[in-house]
Amino acid sequence: MVRALAFFMFLATLPATAQMLCGPRADVLTNLTEGHGEYSASMGLASNGAVIEVFVSAIDRDVGGRSFTIVMTRPDGLSCLMAAGNNWEDLLIRMNGT
Repeated sequence: MVRALAFFMFLATLPATAQMLCGPRADVLTNLTEGHGEYSASMGLASNGAVIEVFVSAIDRDVGGRSFTIVMTRPDGLSCLMAAGNNWEDLLIRMNGT
């Protein structure tokens, strides 16, 4: 929970767009990878041209399990936090039994 609060505080210092927490893509990625140990686990292209990415931590960082963050990046490079939390599970791996 402290991780999520720190991330929200980081994004709150950046310019906001439409009530979402947003900032330059490079800054958001640096915060996720270096600050929280998260990596891009999956991504897709939305119909509006935005890239949607799911970042997850490689290991359990605390009692809350693996953390995750869902980020939307617009074509102009502005990245916005869509959701963040804990207890991430890789369902495909779990379903395959590996």
